[in-house]
Amino acid sequence: MLAKGKDAAAKVLIVDDEPAFRLLAERFLQQQGYQVVSTASVDEAMVQLGLFDADLILLDLALPPHFDPQQTLNLVPQLASRPVIILTGHAERDLALKAISQGAWDFIAKPIDPDLLAVVVKRAVTKHQLEKELQQLRQAAPVSSPLPSLAGHSAHMESIRTLVQRIAPTEVRVLVTGPSGTGKEVISKALHQLSNRADKAFVSVHCGAIPAELLESELFGYVKGAFTGADKDRQGLLKLADCGTLFLDEIGEMPLPMQVKLLRVLQEGSYYPVGGREMQHIDIRLISATNANLPDLVRQGKFREDLYYRIKGVTMETVALDQRREDIPLLIRFFLEQLKEQQGQAFALETGAMQWFLQKHWPGNVRELKNTLESVAAIAQQGVIRLSDIQLLHLDSQGGGADTEVVDSALLGGLDEQVKALEIRLIQQALQQHSGNKSQAARTLGISRQGLLKKLERYGLSHTGVDD
Repeated sequence: MLAKGKDAAAKVLIVDDEPAFRLLAERFLQQQGYQVVSTASVDEAMVQLGLFDADLILLDLALPPHFDPQQTLNLVPQLASRPVIILTGHAERDLALKAISQGAWDFIAKPIDPDLLAVVVKRAVTKHQLEKELQQLRQAAPVSSPLPSLAGHSAHMESIRTLVQRIAPTEVRVLVTGPSGTGKEVISKALHQLSNRADKAFVSVHCGAIPAELLESELFGYVKGAFTGADKDRQGLLKLADCGTLFLDEIGEMPLPMQVKLLRVLQEGSYYPVGGREMQHIDIRLISATNANLPDLVRQGKFREDLYYRIKGVTMETVALDQRREDIPLLIRFFLEQLKEQQGQAFALETGAMQWFLQKHWPGNVRELKNTLESVAAIAQQGVIRLSDIQLLHLDSQGGGADTEVVDSALLGGLDEQVKALEIRLIQQALQQHSGNKSQAARTLGISRQGLLKKLERYGLSHTGVDD
């Protein structure tokens, strides 16, 4: 149940005066992989917190000596540095809302469904650990760190950030592969900004955007009289990148004759400008990127094998956005923060608009997501992006129009919003698949029927369907 890659199991503190419940809950959570300590009173809990830095507290409301839920609720703000899940036999709605308003993470009525407890605990613990890691990163990283531009907390993005941090200070050549629009240049800039060459130039060359007949003179430069129109000496992009980083984007589109000349530069660190006889020497760090399969191009004779092995060094592979959809809310938050800096305007999304972004297929990946968000923000009124704004630009957008709850851009990265959106979508799909039969839908989702009913109630979803 725990997030992969954590150095130690998350810690859960149970505060409940019922010995049988404490024992069962402790054993259940230990089976899920958590470290668990249980106490019978608030006083004992405060002592334990000094010894056991809990990531989560399960807190019963009716505790001795007073057994007064209100007195226990008054303690919640003191414990708010970590998620607090309220456990109680008092299932009144106003008490639940009061607990949440005072800082509780969630509210679960007894008797407790183990499936529901497992889901809520996992969400709360994961969010707390992510917040701790983010705080540590903010404290350790300089303000100008490029890592925030690598937005996302999926396993893929965690791996990318780790690789960037480890190889950036080295001189190893890097090849970034993956579909178009997945942030290959963003990764390359982050590598440069974290390298020992960060105070030197980062020169980007799109190998497919420069005509083949001009690519050599653009890279190598030329001397006066080298060809018609060369009325003075001109430095090439290679020289401009001297002592810095040269980024060759879409290197798979580089013509074969140019590949031969680039190989010589990489082997010898020198070249002749077009029409020149004076050798130029350069010291560059090379980063290349491509959306093509270079080994396939090598087999087809369209890319030199010796050049391929010269540029590959460490290979970093990006993936399509649909393969890391959990990063979409954080990407939206990041892009909205960029818009706020550029335009001096804060933006927020209605829930219906957010749902549209979460559910849409993004064939253009992060680039398409960014461009779409910017275009919708441009026509939004009073800084609120609504589904109606999206529908003006995207006629294929459907649903969500009745939901006008506004999601502030500062909250878009929250794990709870992401998990809620995902759970709602999966529940709706399962119910539709089984024609509203809740028992069959629950089996498909891997939870109990009671657990499904509680989720339907929690998310305000319709209870219509087969009562089975």
